[in-house]
Amino acid sequence: MAALPATVPLLAQTPSLRTLKVVSPWEVMNLDPSRTGHVFARLEIAETLVEVDDQGMLVAGLASRWTPSPDGLEWRFALRPTARFHDNTPVTAEAVAASLQRALAQPGVLRNTGAQQVLANQGEVVVRLAKPFSALPAFLAHNSTLVLAPASYAADGTVQKLIGSGPYQVVDVQAPQSMRTRRFGGFDGRPPVIEAVDYLGASRGETRGMMAMAGQADLVFTHDAVNYARLRANRRLQLHLQPLPRTIYIKLNAGHRFLADLRVRRAISLALDRRGMASALMRSPDAAATQLFPPIMAEWHVPGLAPLVQNVELARNLLREAGWQAGGDGLLRSPSNEPFRLSLRTFSDRPELPPMATAIQAQLKAVGIDVAVAIGNSSEIPSSHQNGTLELALVARNYGLVPDPLGSLLQDFGPKGGDWGAMGWHSPQVSQTLADMGVAVDPKRRSSMRGAIATILQAELPVIPVAWYQHSVTASTRLTGVSVDPLERSYRISRMGWAT
Repeated sequence: MAALPATVPLLAQTPSLRTLKVVSPWEVMNLDPSRTGHVFARLEIAETLVEVDDQGMLVAGLASRWTPSPDGLEWRFALRPTARFHDNTPVTAEAVAASLQRALAQPGVLRNTGAQQVLANQGEVVVRLAKPFSALPAFLAHNSTLVLAPASYAADGTVQKLIGSGPYQVVDVQAPQSMRTRRFGGFDGRPPVIEAVDYLGASRGETRGMMAMAGQADLVFTHDAVNYARLRANRRLQLHLQPLPRTIYIKLNAGHRFLADLRVRRAISLALDRRGMASALMRSPDAAATQLFPPIMAEWHVPGLAPLVQNVELARNLLREAGWQAGGDGLLRSPSNEPFRLSLRTFSDRPELPPMATAIQAQLKAVGIDVAVAIGNSSEIPSSHQNGTLELALVARNYGLVPDPLGSLLQDFGPKGGDWGAMGWHSPQVSQTLADMGVAVDPKRRSSMRGAIATILQAELPVIPVAWYQHSVTASTRLTGVSVDPLERSYRISRMGWAT
């Protein structure tokens, strides 16, 4: 077994407590839920008003029940009366309202609900809307709406301490790599068996795999599929695989002079050998994405939609129709003799992305498109979107972070696009349909709307689907009660125990 790189800190044992060692790709960038809420939610440090079960149904979180007003412009949330923050102050309507009002002022999904104000009234949390929005409770399950205690905030509103109400409280944070938590004795739910957790964010899949194989971590998330056989063969490990509502796709700048032409976007899609990449890199041929939404998203996946396929000859014909001609070196050139060169950004947090980017590079070269692959940090994708420098990016988008995928789609395909979605592309029909879905309650009408959106995205290709995602987790055989959240919201540590 190769030694671990010297630059990777080993997880230390919390003194006097039996400690669970957890490794995932996600670093602790800061304490703000709008930036790092996905880590805090998975480690069960803080809670949202609304939770979600394995079937994607909304269930009680900090809120025990919720009701809309007759006109749909106000929602009232009654709180769990026994909930307490980690500083032993009660979870009051005033504290929750202040935390959510701050979330409303930050970038995040709550802005897409039309919420105007969050306040406390007669012991309940009240959300007032500009217009009816039936999906509001689902949006309040998103990790950017995690509720923190008043003492979490500095005078300027920034988060200075992470004081939540979950079964685990923060002991120490060493940003950006590690965090230590311990069981919160004042939690009003079932007391966890696991007493303490040491968490490490390790972006390299190779490092995570070696730590699992060497027994230096008990719970490791997101493995490279090429290592599944070795992980299965290790008698000290259990390998868990779980399909997720996540899609790997090429985010492209449809406003770019090369990519604004739909024929070019279609050609790029037709050049891709999705099944080959899914087989070789994900060990699952069925993971080849024939449309944006995977079958696990039954309400959004459209069985009758004409599938995305590979057809290299048709791709070349479309590029010729768009004015591109092959030069002597095989590289396409525009009528003004400009070579067809683009950059493709991706990141290594998800281990299949860099090799998939390399495969896409080779497949596009076969039709005359020269792609330079740049592997960096995931934060470079939204930043290059914002400053307009992004050309192509290979990303993995989770549509389950808001239980109603409408939350993610409003972010990605609204009038201005989104950091992880459309860039330089806008469909008035999609924008209007998404807005209408926020009000519609009739199931048949909502189903028709979902089909219309999926059909337009398949035809216009503001993003180009490549593969559907399968989550991978290894757990030490010393652990019991390990299960994988199909919506990737929680690591479910509070449900685990020790076998020995």
